[in-house]
Amino acid sequence: MIIGSILEEDFSEKRVLLTPDTIRKLIQLGFKVNVENNFGKYLNLKDEDLKSIGASCLEKNEIIKSSDILLKINCPTHEKISLLRENTILIGSFFPHLNKEIINKLINKKIKILSLELLPRITRAQSMDILSSQANIAGYKAVIDSIYEFNKAVPMMMTAAGTVTPAKFFIIGAGVAGLQAIATAKRLGGVVSATDVRLASKEQVESLGGKFVFVEGSQNLETAGGYAKEVGEDYKIKQEELLKKTLALQDIVICTALVPGKKAPRIINEEMLGLMKKGSIIFDLAVEQGGNCIYSECGKTVEKFGIKILGYKNVPSRISETASSLLSRNIYNFISSIYDKDTKSLKIDENDEIIKSIYIKNVLN
Repeated sequence: MIIGSILEEDFSEKRVLLTPDTIRKLIQLGFKVNVENNFGKYLNLKDEDLKSIGASCLEKNEIIKSSDILLKINCPTHEKISLLRENTILIGSFFPHLNKEIINKLINKKIKILSLELLPRITRAQSMDILSSQANIAGYKAVIDSIYEFNKAVPMMMTAAGTVTPAKFFIIGAGVAGLQAIATAKRLGGVVSATDVRLASKEQVESLGGKFVFVEGSQNLETAGGYAKEVGEDYKIKQEELLKKTLALQDIVICTALVPGKKAPRIINEEMLGLMKKGSIIFDLAVEQGGNCIYSECGKTVEKFGIKILGYKNVPSRISETASSLLSRNIYNFISSIYDKDTKSLKIDENDEIIKSIYIKNVLN
């Protein structure tokens, strides 16, 4: 079978789904691997480097037409769909309910769509979990970029001229991105606290050296799948009072709170911003889903009340080499798990728990 992968049409997307290591492994499994010309430009690789390990470098349209399996980070454009053959297997992250028109067009053309952001949170799927691998990168990069914009030193410094106090970080949401942000801020010498609606996060936050801030007497708001639930009005009122006091003391705030399938909860309002110290930084990792901060704008840096609010789009792509390395391992782990050595093809078992979750085969309403 031929596996093909192409660069994204969005030029701000610098990640790719194959790296030299995974290309070698796929060839060893028995696949032929085709990649687009100049595929390795964001990995500091030339076409000759990829050809030397067995990949073929071709034009984008030729790859789309010839692939049995096409690896793509985002949905293909309408123009590129016309080039796909029936029964091509399309693997990537396609967020079907945000891209219904394109998904339906793919289904009507009998394309087999496997969208990995829909993977269930089970042990067997952990090594394939593209959301977690990219959230890790995003949490790290959010801290690094916030410090770049912050006009003070982060760690405590003892000098002959006096002591420099450490910067205070507050992480909203202690999922994968939030926990990585806590770990990174601590390593850089910051004083870190964090909050989450899931009380199970307390132990994880404290194990990384952070202080857990939570609404007293609140119940655990966690789904069976480990995600955060949407909170009620009583909780929101108590949370708002707690955040007013907490945010006024912070230097850098990293927002990561998301609810699956819904807009990001609006957590930081105008009154809270007015209480924060001038020169503080807010990095809103939830901005592409609407943002946790009232003034967050996707792809922009906004300044309000002397506070910078960073709304960078596609944060993992800002550290594309590492992000691509993790994505490609996720992809290889998934493909190898459904590869049938006898038939040398992918076995898409619709009764399998993983396949049931990610296989989009019905037209969306």
